[in-house]
Amino acid sequence: MKGDYQDLVDEISALLGAPATLENRDFRLIAFGAHDGDDDAAMDPVRTRSILTRQSTAAVRSWFEGFGIARATGPVRIPAAPEAGVVRGRLCLPVRYRGIVQGYVWLLDPESGPDAGPGPAALTAAMEVAERMGVLLAEEAKAGADLSREFRAALTAERGWQRDMALTALRTALGADGDGLHAVVCVTPWAGEVPGSVPGAAAVCVVPWPWPGGANGVGGSDRAGVIRAGSERAASGRGASGRATPAGRAVSAGRAVSGRTADHPVGRPDTRPGERSAAGPRGSDGVDGDPGPGQAALAVLVRLRSADSVAPVEALASRLLPRPATPAGPVAATAGIAEPRRGLTTLGDAWAEAAAAARAASAQPRLGQVARWSAIGPYRLLASLAAGRAQDPSTRVLLEATHRELARTAEVFLDCAGQAGRAAAALGIHRQTLYYRLGRVEQLTGLDLDEGEDRLLLHMSLKAARLD
Repeated sequence: MKGDYQDLVDEISALLGAPATLENRDFRLIAFGAHDGDDDAAMDPVRTRSILTRQSTAAVRSWFEGFGIARATGPVRIPAAPEAGVVRGRLCLPVRYRGIVQGYVWLLDPESGPDAGPGPAALTAAMEVAERMGVLLAEEAKAGADLSREFRAALTAERGWQRDMALTALRTALGADGDGLHAVVCVTPWAGEVPGSVPGAAAVCVVPWPWPGGANGVGGSDRAGVIRAGSERAASGRGASGRATPAGRAVSAGRAVSGRTADHPVGRPDTRPGERSAAGPRGSDGVDGDPGPGQAALAVLVRLRSADSVAPVEALASRLLPRPATPAGPVAATAGIAEPRRGLTTLGDAWAEAAAAARAASAQPRLGQVARWSAIGPYRLLASLAAGRAQDPSTRVLLEATHRELARTAEVFLDCAGQAGRAAAALGIHRQTLYYRLGRVEQLTGLDLDEGEDRLLLHMSLKAARLD
């Protein structure tokens, strides 16, 4: 369906001799025509923001709506307003269906006078194309709205007969599409109602977040088994092997650290810009990891033409993000994409994958704001843990805020496969300082970093802490 909109936008661009953009009635970008990179006049701050962030600000929306575009049935010319960032005037073609506005096509209006630009015949032809856009937007909005209740029920129903009934109802409502190829998208946190139009979506709904079924997905995933955090292990000086770890011993990667090493106070971690530390609580304060109680997530069931091409799903997920990440602002929303599936039998698994990918994107900045489940690595398993279960007793003390620097040191060391030289370089510290810190980690946790299972437990705990 995204290709259909793009074709129609390109058709209007060709008719009117200028690059066009299509937005839905909520001013979210759907498609845009190619711009000449050598023509600086073809862009202004408002259009640039609309294309880069896939939406317009509330102030811009209010300003444009002040010219009556929501009531107009034909082209509307809007003058330039440099003080509002609108350096060039606009030509707006309302996209309507049965008298109801579904969206808008925008073009930059020529500056040489009211009689310049496309003539009446070209504008009439462009409005006919806009009518075809309106039909598509109305059909998708109706389908998404009609199926919102069924889709939400299928995601939130308890396992067993309740879920079976909900899936049957959704499959019946989708008709032939129910057996087609789909991908599930999760966007969280989500504020507000179901979007008026989501091009390419078979069904859209808003669900609670965190969800009632815990980390396994709304209503619980269909996958059997839950990864457990490991056996109870008191941090009393015993490692995973069961042998005592003498107090004051600082051994890492087979190297003993001399007692002459200077003490390094634990303080603020030397986290690189944009990274989050593995230590410290997350969640309800809106800093890292899952959003706090009472928030919501947007679920989207997206039609696919081929399992080998998910680029349209990634583009759709990017357009749905409410705002771009800003260092000084609130936590940006993230989106997760499940693996493509045919039919609805494993919809619970698909939602669990999408939600896990969204959580991983929030926890690990290198994944970006949109993450596919297939690309999140260890978080594929860690996200299946119920909240809080990944905190093994032996590592709990290391995850306290006072030991944040030690936690990050241990995480980087394990990320580097236990290679001290790589870890020290990544942390920007001397190798002896690294050994000292790892010795302190062993003292605090009772784990022996010469033992593979102890390393695994510590690594899992540090990664899972990003999700809690």
